[in-house]
Amino acid sequence: QVQLVESGGGLVQAGGSLRLSCAASGRTFSAYTMGWFRQAPGKEREFVAAIRWSAGSTYYADSVKGRFTISRDNAKNTVYLQMNSLKPEDTAVYYCAATIGSNWYFANEYDNWGQGTQVTVSS
Repeated sequence: QVQLVESGGGLVQAGGSLRLSCAASGRTFSAYTMGWFRQAPGKEREFVAAIRWSAGSTYYADSVKGRFTISRDNAKNTVYLQMNSLKPEDTAVYYCAATIGSNWYFANEYDNWGQGTQVTVSS
């Protein structure tokens, strides 16, 4: 059974940085794509970034391109989201997710989700 545990959220001022971590267990993830999504109050869950575990290919939403970086550590079975130049509109609950499918942009493609971690960016 896949387990995903996020950590690293918090309160930061605009322009600051945070690094989110997603510890994955219960499966060999080499065939998986790992994604980060976020959901702000009153809004739908939206795609942030994804990484194909084996190839390391990365994908980003336009809103975070150039500011966020997704990476993975094979030895630790952990995926990271480095978030720089944070803006108040980045405030949301951030979720880690895993899929064996190819439509990494769509939340409903993902079968496995973490519990989420709150990121709040003050202006």
